Amino acid sequence: MRIWLNAARPRTLPAAVAPVLVGTAAAVYVAGDLPRVWVFLAALAASVLIQIGTNLANDYSDARRGADTADRLGPVRVTSAGLITPKRVLTATWIAFALAILLGFYIAWQSDWIIIAVGVVSIAAGFLYTGGPRPYGYAGLGEVFVFLFFGLVAVNGSYFIQLEELAWLPLGLSVAVGFLSTAILVVNNVRDIDTDRRAGKNTLAVRIGRDRTRRLFLFLVLGAFFVLGLTIVLNDGPWLALIGLIAIPMARDPIATVTGRTDGPSLNKALAGTGALLGATSLLTAIGLVLGA
Repeated sequence: MRIWLNAARPRTLPAAVAPVLVGTAAAVYVAGDLPRVWVFLAALAASVLIQIGTNLANDYSDARRGADTADRLGPVRVTSAGLITPKRVLTATWIAFALAILLGFYIAWQSDWIIIAVGVVSIAAGFLYTGGPRPYGYAGLGEVFVFLFFGLVAVNGSYFIQLEELAWLPLGLSVAVGFLSTAILVVNNVRDIDTDRRAGKNTLAVRIGRDRTRRLFLFLVLGAFFVLGLTIVLNDGPWLALIGLIAIPMARDPIATVTGRTDGPSLNKALAGTGALLGATSLLTAIGLVLGA
């Protein structure tokens, strides 16, 4: 179980939970209550399953392509280390995606069938990140897709399945959440920049270099809080949602580490810290939205 937990990469799971919380809380603020409780729980579970499936697919595909070598600075990858056979990892990947699809049918039945298309595209994006003939993660597009799916799609989708409409409030919040979700991947890629370069994995960090990647991380983290505050101001509240800004001090250590360190243990800690920053910011913002209702 400990090996499978490592394969699921729990430090990345806040990126799956955060957008669902924020998008749903925005719907609660607008509607005055939570219209579809079970749909919210199903969306939360589906989002986590898609993230786990993506992580497993990444573990499997990187091992096959030789990207996860013994000299990598990140945590051990179960496929490349021989802890779990590639076949079992791939099977677990499709089980996670299949369960997410089943939950997607329930969500679509309770809201709108367009959610099925959104779910299928999200799963395809998760698998093709490092899988398939031309993985976009190897072409420096990983950050773009994380921002799109774990920010814009997930937050606005969570809002839509509750009220079956879109609005400016969740759109602005989705940008803030997307920035912090993308920052998690940036930490991962700046940590692995040297091993990825040797393996021919041309992530954005490999393409633009360590210094520019560090500046990108700083922009994403600080930009997230700027957009969060701006969104609340432009929508005339709810002002209680500004309690999400309380999490700003949590950004200090990850920023200092990413901009000043290159060793694996420190950057692994910064990765966990960035995930915690996303989780805390999203949870506090969601609480403020619900209280504002």
